[in-house]
Amino acid sequence: MENSPLIGIMVGTRKSRKRILELYQRHNNLNMQLYAFTPADIIWKKQRIIGLMLKEGIWSQISFPFPHAVYNRCYNKKPITIQRLEKAIGKNKCFNNINFFNKWDIYNLLTNSSINAYVPDTFLYNNVNITELLKKYKLIYIKPSYGFQGKSVHRIELMDNGETHIFLHSLAPTYICRKNENLRVKLDGLLGLGKYMVQQGICISQLDDQYFDIRVLVQKGMDGEWGVTTIASRVAYENYFNTSMCETITDVIEILPRLFSQEKIKEILHSLNEVSVRAAQVVETHMGSFGELSVDFVVDEQGKLWIIELNGKPQKNIFEDMKYFKDKNLVYSRPLEYAFYLSYSSKYRK
Repeated sequence: MENSPLIGIMVGTRKSRKRILELYQRHNNLNMQLYAFTPADIIWKKQRIIGLMLKEGIWSQISFPFPHAVYNRCYNKKPITIQRLEKAIGKNKCFNNINFFNKWDIYNLLTNSSINAYVPDTFLYNNVNITELLKKYKLIYIKPSYGFQGKSVHRIELMDNGETHIFLHSLAPTYICRKNENLRVKLDGLLGLGKYMVQQGICISQLDDQYFDIRVLVQKGMDGEWGVTTIASRVAYENYFNTSMCETITDVIEILPRLFSQEKIKEILHSLNEVSVRAAQVVETHMGSFGELSVDFVVDEQGKLWIIELNGKPQKNIFEDMKYFKDKNLVYSRPLEYAFYLSYSSKYRK
C-alpha cells in the first residue's frame, strides 16, 4: 500500500469520522488508503492533516500528508476549505465542493439549460403576487431556498369556493384563508424570516391515492463519467404530500407498471436517465467538481416528468431496502472509484 493513492474523506464533525470512514472502508476494493478528517483537522502551515485511519482492524489518529484527492461529505454551503485544499493538491482534485444547494440557484441553472422543459415555473417569494399566482396555477408550493427533508414546505391551494387552504406535510389544511382575508399577511406570519421560493404546483400521479416521487442517484466512477447508479421511489403516507416522510421506498420499476403502459415506462426510464445526467453536467459546469448528486422527479397525470429538486449530498440509506437493486455497494464504492480516478494525475504518477 506504500505506493497507493491517499484519499481523504472530509466530514463535518470529529464524532462522525469513525462511522463514515468505517462505512466507506467496507466498500473499498481498490489499492488506495482512506482517512477521514474535518476542516478543523487541517494544519495549513505544515500541509498536514490530523486524520483517522482504519488499517488491519486498528484505528489510528495520526498526522497525514495532504491527500491526492478529497471526497467532501461535509454538508456545506461555501467551498472555502475545498478551494484552499485544491490550491495545495491540484485543481479539481476535490469533489462535491458545495453540497447544500441553494434551490433558487439550481432552478436558474436548470431553467437556462437544455432541460428547462422539465422544470416547473419558480419565483422568489418576495418578488411575486401570491394571489395572482394562485389564480393562474390553482396550486403552488412555497419552500425555503435552503431546505432539506421537506421541512417548511407549504402547499397552497385555491379551492372552488374561493377559500385558500394552506397545508404543511399532510393533506389536512393547517390554515384556511377566507375570501376576505389577506393571504400574504397570513403567509408572512407562517414563514417568518428566511428566503423562500414559490413553485408551480404539479397535478401529480398518485399510487392508490398516495403521493410518490422518483429519486435518481447519479454518480461518477472509475472512468470519470456521469452515470445513473439506481432509481428509487418514495411513497408518502396516506393523506400526506411530503415524500420525505415516506411509508415505503421501493424500486421505480415496481411503481411505474401500476400506472403506465410498457411503452410509456420505457419512455419515462429513458428520460430519467438522460435528464438526470444532463442535470448533473449543468450543475458541475457552473458550480465546480462533483462526483455524485441525486435528482428528484414527480410524474404528472399525463405522464410528464418534472424536476422537483437536486440534492448535493444524497441520502444513501434509502437505497438499502430496494429488492431489485442488487449492487447496493455501488452507492458507496462509486465515489471511491472516482477519487481513485482523480488521484491518478500526472503529479501522482511521478
